[in-house]
Amino acid sequence: MHQAPGFLSARQRRWAWLGFMLTALQAPVSARLLPDESWLFSVCVALMVATVILADDAMRRQPADARSTSQE
Repeated sequence: MHQAPGFLSARQRRWAWLGFMLTALQAPVSARLLPDESWLFSVCVALMVATVILADDAMRRQPADARSTSQE
């Protein structure tokens, strides 16, 4: 049984993880240093990137033949 490829390439996946880690680490720093609520933007971006990574993981975990039969 072959694993289905995800919609992200290996390079895009590394960039997505890097972006997620940077925004997730930047949010508490911003919350501590800035008086306004602009740190919530970092949290929203980190959640969107995490959603893309999770969707790619879910697509990769499906068997390749199961994905092709579900599209028919």
